[in-house]
Amino acid sequence: MSVLGIFGGTFDPVHFGHLRLAEEALDALRLDEVRWIPAGQPALRDTPQVTGAQRLAMIQLAVAGNDRFSVDSAEIDAARPSFTVPTLERLRADEKVGCERSLVLLLGADAYARLTDWHRWPALFELAHLAIAHRPGYTIDAADLPAALADRHRQRFATDPRVLHSAPAGAVVLVPMEPLAISATRIRALFLNDNSPRYLLPDSVIAYIQAHRLYTKDSSL
Repeated sequence: MSVLGIFGGTFDPVHFGHLRLAEEALDALRLDEVRWIPAGQPALRDTPQVTGAQRLAMIQLAVAGNDRFSVDSAEIDAARPSFTVPTLERLRADEKVGCERSLVLLLGADAYARLTDWHRWPALFELAHLAIAHRPGYTIDAADLPAALADRHRQRFATDPRVLHSAPAGAVVLVPMEPLAISATRIRALFLNDNSPRYLLPDSVIAYIQAHRLYTKDSSL
């Protein structure tokens, strides 16, 4: 069964932490592809400092040359609040994906712990598998999760990622990875204070940000 990874987020801006998570998930979970889906208007976060078109352009620059990465612009094009369940429903309705292909939603452990705040969150398990990136040597304790999520975690948790290749949705698996100490917040602060962000994000993205004077005191949308 072909397995498609789904990586959504604000990506304001995209950086090496994002890229490394997607790359490690490809190998650890034996994904055929990771599809990056930048949010149009994030529902649970502050409004991005740059336009959706600019965030999309930066992702396209960052993933260029990796034939296992693709970019989905539909949420940016829609220019409305983005919710993960409707996004997955849109993908399932696409004949190129359909109902039988395995979809794997990539999440950080912090986002997973807050899953019950998400719009229609129980439907996630009917639409995709969930792959949770976490620090090596640690694991996710169901006792630390909200009760409703803890029940589903216990029921759906799988230690063998091969389960992703045998069903289109429904499992929760872990992706141990060493997180890079990189944050979009820090990167924006570096640009704002005219400090170097080099080695935190691709040079092509840095050049785009500088050319468009993004994240600076005089930048405007």
